[in-house]
Amino acid sequence: MAAISGLMRMMEKAARKAGQRLRRDFGEVEHLQVSRKGPADFVSKADQAAERTLWDELRAARPGWGFLMEEGGEIPGEEGKPRFIIDPLDGTSNFLHGIPHFAISIAVQERTLDGKAWGEITAGIVYQPITDQSYWAEKNSGAWLHDRRLRVSARRNLDEALIATGIPFSGRGDMGEWTRIYHDIGPRVAGIRRYGAASLDLAWVAAGRFDGFWESSLQPWDTAAGCLLVREAGGFVTDYRGRSQPICDETVLAGNDALHSKLHKMVAGAIKSA
Repeated sequence: MAAISGLMRMMEKAARKAGQRLRRDFGEVEHLQVSRKGPADFVSKADQAAERTLWDELRAARPGWGFLMEEGGEIPGEEGKPRFIIDPLDGTSNFLHGIPHFAISIAVQERTLDGKAWGEITAGIVYQPITDQSYWAEKNSGAWLHDRRLRVSARRNLDEALIATGIPFSGRGDMGEWTRIYHDIGPRVAGIRRYGAASLDLAWVAAGRFDGFWESSLQPWDTAAGCLLVREAGGFVTDYRGRSQPICDETVLAGNDALHSKLHKMVAGAIKSA
């Protein structure tokens, strides 16, 4: 087992503390006060409280670091310091409908060498409160589920592959593009799943549960930790054009080497046919 750094232990502690509150609020989901944040995009008091818990814990442990948060936005840190990228509740719609599939995602992003831009993701955790599962990775140390090493699946054939995706919904995403991609991929694979939490989809690709994943119109906090998990588990993450970036969020394509290549050809062909 890889040695767990003090940073990762601290991140897991923060995620677990926020997760405790989410579990409690999930049990009272019908009583939550919910406000509309945008088309089909809800924010609850549980979401905000979890983010506050993460902010308090991480800021106390790493003063001077910056933050990029779903609810709180960007909070600059001291010059040259890394930042935390946080999604306190990925799968908000599942949560609000009483579906026990949601997660907390935390990633660490470093500055580029010249200090002028944001660069690599060097640590990430996706914590699933209901199952109490921590998927974590640090750069060059592998991906792990608690103390078990994770590897992407070894399947090479599309007809054996289970692929995850996210389906566009009201006010978000390009349904026409998604439909073209689905029409190319769907008939060739063993199945397609849409569970509604991108961070967990990517964690499950890292764990070999899903063989691949595609989605568009995401945000950095949805995918930052998940991208690192897949890569450290031996997989590939790119955008639809095949470019590997520290965070793939506007378009995301993940899988092992063989399936990623095959999926990329189909996705690229579907987009060109528009």
